[in-house]
Amino acid sequence: MTLSVFLELVEIKAKTASVFPFLLGTFYALYHYRQLHPVYLVLFFIAMLVFNMAVDANDNYQDYRRATKNEALGFREKTNIIGVNHLNPRMIGWLVFWMMASSAVLGIFIASQTGWPVLWLGLFCYAVGYFYAGGPRPISTTPFGELFSGLTMGFVIFLLSVYLNTYEVVTFNWAFVGPILLSSGLAVCAISNLMLANNISDQKEDLELGRHTILVYIGKKNALRLFVALYVIGFLTLIVAVIVGYLPKLTLLTLVTVPIVWKNTRLFLAKQIKKETFPLAVKNLFLTTLAQVIFFGLGVWLNF
Repeated sequence: MTLSVFLELVEIKAKTASVFPFLLGTFYALYHYRQLHPVYLVLFFIAMLVFNMAVDANDNYQDYRRATKNEALGFREKTNIIGVNHLNPRMIGWLVFWMMASSAVLGIFIASQTGWPVLWLGLFCYAVGYFYAGGPRPISTTPFGELFSGLTMGFVIFLLSVYLNTYEVVTFNWAFVGPILLSSGLAVCAISNLMLANNISDQKEDLELGRHTILVYIGKKNALRLFVALYVIGFLTLIVAVIVGYLPKLTLLTLVTVPIVWKNTRLFLAKQIKKETFPLAVKNLFLTTLAQVIFFGLGVWLNF
């Protein structure tokens, strides 16, 4: 397996969905508590990134393994990266196992040094990560894929990044968690929309593979309305978080991305084709979270 194939297998281009919330959580800890624990932060980043890659590789592996019906064989041979590149499924299965195991070892060590909240949040993330594509009824085949992906990557990674830097000076309660939930709202909504756009684009393929995503329950028209609503909610949470003082005032400059996000959203609403318009949701995620990271960082630096 070549490096380029491996990077495609683990969907490296989608890693902004975890890296940027990690950075946002780090800036939040600096802004509110003025402290960092670099060693735990680096170990968490490695564990998070390796596990995220394992989850996406497992998603491809489980899709390949389940595509056994006649109508799904074309998916195996023409779409799934394992079939397209003639990879050994058994080798991919072991690769996923060792990536998950290595990240789990790092996670257990971090939890042993920082406390129970890290362990419980880690267990939640690992459960969601595995059962997103694995198990008898994968989360990705249910109407809850967007919710779980948005919360785990957009919120829980943000939350863990804050807590690992502040565990000895904070109490893990709603007064600590609530402001972080609001502050992560834009990332949560943009990540959820990435998954929603994927499901909208893959509607026909999902039905052939027996996936009952949110589109089965609310229809394509309402799914597109939800796609727009999530961006609106995300930007509103950002504004509220700044008004109440959870985020620096400079973070409001993230709103300069609204015209581009709206332009990309209109193009996606007009046509939902995986290769042509799904990348627009990827661009929206990258643009909004990158802008929030930059302006949040400037706000921390200038204390404004």
